[in-house]
Amino acid sequence: MKTPRVVTMLPSATEIVHALGLTSSLLGRSHECDFPAGVEALPEVTYAHIDATAPSADIDRSVKERVASGASIYGIHEDLLSKLNPDVVITQTQCEVCAVSLSDVKAYFCQVNKTDTQLVVLEPNHLEDVWKDILKVADALGVTSRGEEVVADLRRQMASIASRTRPLRSPRIALVEWIDPLMAGGNWMPELVRLAGGHGLFGKSGEHSPWITWEQLHAEQPELVIVAPCGFDLERTEKEMAGFKGLQQLEAFQRGKVFITDGNAFFNRPGPRLLESLEILCEIIHPEHFDFGHHGKGWKRYVDNTLLPSACK
Repeated sequence: MKTPRVVTMLPSATEIVHALGLTSSLLGRSHECDFPAGVEALPEVTYAHIDATAPSADIDRSVKERVASGASIYGIHEDLLSKLNPDVVITQTQCEVCAVSLSDVKAYFCQVNKTDTQLVVLEPNHLEDVWKDILKVADALGVTSRGEEVVADLRRQMASIASRTRPLRSPRIALVEWIDPLMAGGNWMPELVRLAGGHGLFGKSGEHSPWITWEQLHAEQPELVIVAPCGFDLERTEKEMAGFKGLQQLEAFQRGKVFITDGNAFFNRPGPRLLESLEILCEIIHPEHFDFGHHGKGWKRYVDNTLLPSACK
């Protein structure tokens, strides 16, 4: 069977194709796809209408303004997509803020009157949905058995980790997905916190990430605060922490229990690397029991340098 020619509209789709062993089938990618190494050489079929390098509050404002006006947040390089002429396009319908919307993708194909391209639509809400999406992509690309193997291995490794965390104490945790304004992690993230042996606050499994207030955060006084902003790597997250106002009033901050993570590579990409996301949570929540080697690369303890004596900076 001929391997389909594939274009992915979001990073998690690219990572799923890679996990299935079909990276060479990729013709194009979204402008945010950066894993595995080398995919950056593929042409970008999407682009953003907002400035992703702006501060958190400015990004949030731009997104809300475009949504309120009915404008799209992302666009498609239509001429390039037509030139690539893929057999399969993998897109999503879970979040129009995270990637090109399904309606925009469908509108493009209606416009060019192309009916022989298969659209594979991902919709991860629960962790279980992520596994279903991997199987869905595997079926579309003709590697069903490989998809089953990938999912079985991910399930096995996560179950093994959960068996180790189950007897341990479950600290109360605030997993923050956006800094300004505050948003807690939702969808699959509360499940990851539970599997890692933590008691998650605010976010609910299978539901979109909720906005929260500083008053709520102060009232709950989580034992650990884990910051994993969508689209921000570790360095960018550390810079954005200057806008995390009110942090010093949290007991977790005073006890050195605030942690920052690479929310771009992990946590916010519903694909195979949710396993590494779980490992990172285990290292943070139960450091005496877990060491997968992610410290310094996927996460680190946050230190507010503005509070250090000048000689220590």
